[in-house]
Amino acid sequence: MSKTKWGPKLFNSILPVLLAFGIGAVVMLCIGQNPLEAYRIMLGKSLFTEKGFLNTLHYAAPLVLTGLAIAITFKANIFNMGVEGQLLFGGFFAGIVGAYVPIADPLLHKLLCFGVGMLCGVIFAMVPALLKAYFHVDQMVVTLTLNYAMAKVLEYLATGPFREAGSGYVCTPTVLDSAMFYRLGNSRITSFAFVALAIFLAVWFMMRRTKLGYEITAIGRNPEFAEATGVRVHRKILMLMAISGALSGIAGTGFMLSEKFKYTLTFSGNPGLGWDGMLIALLGRHSPAGILIAAVFYSALKTGADNINMYTTVPKEIVAVIQSVMILFLAVQFLNERYGLLDRLKARKEVETDAAAR
Repeated sequence: MSKTKWGPKLFNSILPVLLAFGIGAVVMLCIGQNPLEAYRIMLGKSLFTEKGFLNTLHYAAPLVLTGLAIAITFKANIFNMGVEGQLLFGGFFAGIVGAYVPIADPLLHKLLCFGVGMLCGVIFAMVPALLKAYFHVDQMVVTLTLNYAMAKVLEYLATGPFREAGSGYVCTPTVLDSAMFYRLGNSRITSFAFVALAIFLAVWFMMRRTKLGYEITAIGRNPEFAEATGVRVHRKILMLMAISGALSGIAGTGFMLSEKFKYTLTFSGNPGLGWDGMLIALLGRHSPAGILIAAVFYSALKTGADNINMYTTVPKEIVAVIQSVMILFLAVQFLNERYGLLDRLKARKEVETDAAAR
C-alpha cells in the first residue's frame, strides 16, 4: 500500500488517541495532578519493563482475537455486534468441559475445550447470519439483542445447574489442572498468547494473501457488483460470520483457561472483551497489523491503571475517562466514514450560504 494511503489512515487512528490523552491531561490538571508523570508511569511500567510488557501481552491476547472477529465482518460491511455474546457462550461451555470432562492428556483436554468454544461461537453467530443472508434482517439489531439474551441464559446456568457447590458467590466449578494454561515465569503471560499470535498470523494471511480476503473487500465496497462477478454473497456472509464466531469462541476459551478458570457474572469484565474488540477494530482501521498494535496499546492502558493507582495519587478511574473519550471520538469518526456526516454538513452549509446570498 502506498504511503499516500497509509498517511491518512495512520493519522485517523492516532488522532482519537491524542485527543483522549489531551482531555485526560486537562482533567488531571484540574485536580492538581501532573499528567506527564502519570502517563510516564502508566505507559512506562506497562510497555517498557519486562514484567509489565508480558502482562500487557497476556491481556492483549483475547483482545486481538475479538478485534479480528469484528474486523473480518466489518470489512465486508456486515455488523457483527454479537462478539461479546459469542465469547461468553464459548468461554462458558469451554469452562464446563474443562471442569467436568476429565482427560489425562493436557493437550487433548485443551483441544477439546477449544473445539467446544469454537463450536458455541459459530452456533451463536449463525442465527443472525442466516437471518441476514436469506431474510435481509438487520444483523446489528439481532446481534445486539442476542448478547443480552445470552448473558441472561448463562446467568441462569451459572446460578442453577452448573453452580459450584458451596461457593459463596455465583460461579461454575474451577477447570481441571489439565485444561489450564499456566503462567510463564513471574509474569501473568501464558502459552495462550502464542496461540493468539498464531491465529493472528493465519487471519493476516487470509485477509491479505487469499482470494477470500479480496472477496471480503469486494463485498464491503459493493455487494451487488461482487455478486455480478461471481461471488456468492450469501454464502460468504455465512462463512464470515462463522469465522467471526469461531474467533470469538477461541477468545472466550483462552480467557477462561488462562485467566479466569471459572465462569462468574463478571467473567468478561465491564464493558466486556467483545465490546473492547470493537474499539480495537476501529482503532486498528480493520487491518490485522493495526489491530495487533491497538490491542497491545489498549491492554497497556488497562494494566497501567493499577500502576497509576500504586505509584501516584491520580485515581485510576482516569484511565476509564481516557477510554470513554477515545470510544466517543472513534464512534464519531466511524459514523462520518460510514455515512458521510461531515460531507452532508458541508453541503448543507453551502446550500444555506447560497440561499442567504440570494
